[in-house]
Amino acid sequence: MKLHALKYFLAYVAPLIVLFSLLNANAWSYSAVVFVFIIIPFIELFTTGSTKNLSQWEEEIAKNDKTYDLLVYGMVPLQYFILLYFLFSIGNEALPMYVKIGMTSAFGMACGVLGINVAHELGHRSTRYEQIMSKMLLLTTLYMHFFIEHNRGHHKNVSTDDDPASSRYGETVYTFYFRSIWGGWISAWKLEAARLNKANLPFWSLHNEMLRFQVIQLGFVACIGLYFGLQTLVFYLFGALTGIFLLETVNYIEHYGLRRKKKGDRYERTLPAHSWNSNHPVGRILLFELSRHSDHHYMASRKYQILRHFEDSPQMPTGYPGMMLLALFPPLWFAVMHRALRNYQQSSAGQVLPA
Repeated sequence: MKLHALKYFLAYVAPLIVLFSLLNANAWSYSAVVFVFIIIPFIELFTTGSTKNLSQWEEEIAKNDKTYDLLVYGMVPLQYFILLYFLFSIGNEALPMYVKIGMTSAFGMACGVLGINVAHELGHRSTRYEQIMSKMLLLTTLYMHFFIEHNRGHHKNVSTDDDPASSRYGETVYTFYFRSIWGGWISAWKLEAARLNKANLPFWSLHNEMLRFQVIQLGFVACIGLYFGLQTLVFYLFGALTGIFLLETVNYIEHYGLRRKKKGDRYERTLPAHSWNSNHPVGRILLFELSRHSDHHYMASRKYQILRHFEDSPQMPTGYPGMMLLALFPPLWFAVMHRALRNYQQSSAGQVLPA
């Protein structure tokens, strides 16, 4: 079991490569992008990963082992260190533009892989301090509404047309970006308004978490602009936007073309069949098991280290980085995924899905 915990130390390879990119004022500043979108997809073309699950007693040990928690907690100060180093470095007038673009892309990788992904894991935790850490990470990429929309909206409406973050059959990732980003932000406002109304609390007050999020984010941006200057602020905003696009590309690939059946006015319970799963080993470790997405939506309270493989869940042809890259080329994406979806629906496991 100690070996099972130790393998997740490899998740720190990603931030180390980001830091390596930020430290190099040359073509090596693109190392993070090459690592995420070339090296990992190449490795995962030749790997399938293990479908083995922990036994019940192994789950209990892993669930209560604080090592797993400390590994995700450590990403919070590391992300803020990367943010500050980026802000202090990017304004250097001696740096050529191509290096600044490389550094900004590296910071964007950190926003997506460290900021939002780890925030996602912590946002599902029940303790206040873990939820605060989640919001701190989301602040670095200016996506704090994700905390509300993902937990109260996406998990309730996943794989239905009511969910802006569930991609539809035949929809390109580029049209999905607009629908998911805008729709998720609007949904978070509606969810918070409904919560306040139910609690008999005023909308225009500090009780409104969405209002607090906007004030915090605007203040954060203003502080960066005032202290570091306009040019640094622009590069920061592009880095944060890169992290947002990484998240939304992940959203696009996770539920593409999968839909829950409607029974009267209600949808059926979310099953492992309603999320694309991936056991490819590199992505699993670097993303803290995000790619075992079927079990995450089946039981959102399960910590990353005990997520399971289900034989009846649809499997991605390759790992997350490779599928994200494929999504950027819609004709290739449709050719691969429509065939995978047909094959799954024709299998015995896929009969739970509507045709």
